[in-house]
Amino acid sequence: MKTVLTIAGSDSSGGAGIQADIKTITAHGLYAMSAITALTAQNTTGVYGIMEVTPEFLANQLDCIFKDIYPDAVKIGMVSSAALIEVIVDKLKAYKAGHIVVDPVMVSTSGSRLLAEDASETLIKTLTPLAQVITPNIPETEVLCKMDIKNAGDMEQAAAKIAEFTKGAVLVKGGHDLNDANDLLYETGTFEWINGERIHNPNTHGTGCTLSSAIACGLAKGDTLSDSVKAAKAYISGALRAGLDLGHGSGPLNHMFQI
Repeated sequence: MKTVLTIAGSDSSGGAGIQADIKTITAHGLYAMSAITALTAQNTTGVYGIMEVTPEFLANQLDCIFKDIYPDAVKIGMVSSAALIEVIVDKLKAYKAGHIVVDPVMVSTSGSRLLAEDASETLIKTLTPLAQVITPNIPETEVLCKMDIKNAGDMEQAAAKIAEFTKGAVLVKGGHDLNDANDLLYETGTFEWINGERIHNPNTHGTGCTLSSAIACGLAKGDTLSDSVKAAKAYISGALRAGLDLGHGSGPLNHMFQI
């Protein structure tokens, strides 16, 4: 069985973060492992508390994983401090981890910054260059490339600009009222538009976490990046189309819609 490690924060409501990642990996028939960067008190209406783990404890978790069940792919989500990012970078290098997918959780869908400036710089300079692909949404792309994105042409310009410092591929996710559900994959100098289905479902909590984990699953199985992204988008569409409706806010996806 292929294995995927998720390094991210815990979502107590189960819709995003570690919980969404484990559900996604399991739904793909792979074995999920996790290193938790923070506990969060949250639900479909918002985040009400965050308690970070210490850098030492995160390092301990990663050592335990890599020394015993080596992951075929690694997905990295919410990491809220520079010290934790530095631990992750050190361990990924030390264990020569491959097929790394970084979901740069910098800005919430509502536009709130989730990372301090110093942590953002550490993420950009040290973690993104290790990634096979990074998966920013539109607000995160604007932070990374320091430009406003208004149309498809801007997305192409931004992806090329970001790829100059990431070294790997860039998947700029559409949505956010821009370009429907179509995403742009920029890989080794080539643009590929990957069209998606716009599904009218207000319950989208955890879509970013889920997409990046599904991409990691494809890479762990040996699929190309392009095929992994396409399969991940199809999985997201199925999870949205299932129409799960839980909670009083933006509810979670039905990760197990195929069962």
